[in-house]
Amino acid sequence: MSSRALSFGAVAEAYERFRPGYPPELFDLVTGYAGKPVRTALEIGAGTGKATRLFARPGITVTATEPDPGMLAELRKHVPPKTKTVEAAFEDLPLDERYDLVYAAASLHWTRPETRWSRMAALLNPGGVFAAFGGPIDLADPEVEDAVRAARSPFLEDDDVPLPGADTRVSPSGRFTDLQHHVIERRFTMTTHDYVGNLSTISAYLELPPPQRDQLFNRITEVLPPTVAIKADITVDLARLAP
Repeated sequence: MSSRALSFGAVAEAYERFRPGYPPELFDLVTGYAGKPVRTALEIGAGTGKATRLFARPGITVTATEPDPGMLAELRKHVPPKTKTVEAAFEDLPLDERYDLVYAAASLHWTRPETRWSRMAALLNPGGVFAAFGGPIDLADPEVEDAVRAARSPFLEDDDVPLPGADTRVSPSGRFTDLQHHVIERRFTMTTHDYVGNLSTISAYLELPPPQRDQLFNRITEVLPPTVAIKADITVDLARLAP
């Protein structure tokens, strides 16, 4: 577990306030893919519980795991009381329990690739579902994005957020089958204050010294209009453990 992966606890309240949650159609997509009732679910890197709240519905017992104690403390303020919470990295979870669903919301890239899929298989019931989903919060207007990029360039080359991609997607094998890839489109607006608040929860910014970070956020605020259009598509990768 890298120090960058554990950098979010100091901004847990901002993470909860400024990062958007997940839409109901994501729940419908995952459970529809399962094709049968999901009774138990394990969440990897639950953060402040944005996705936990989506899946912790009547009939589903969610175990939310999170290695950062600050994030886990914030999560416990917002999830249903029946939610099980565990302070642990994915690699440290015991393999003595299996689940109908294991999912990762913008967190799979923090797990170790060399053990990722063997551990995932050990945590799923036969025929159980794995889901990884996430997406960046991008400025929809290219001119506004260019202005922010220019303001950012003296401080950061980029602020890319690692997302599910070639290195995190399941490869077809005898272990996982029925691989699917989906995109849920999202468009909305944010105030400049909320947009910069979201940036303050991104690890690339958290690694900057506080004086530089504050100066950068001031520069970005100066080039933005009061309200910004956002493109925040969610990529969803699904797989099933072979029976």
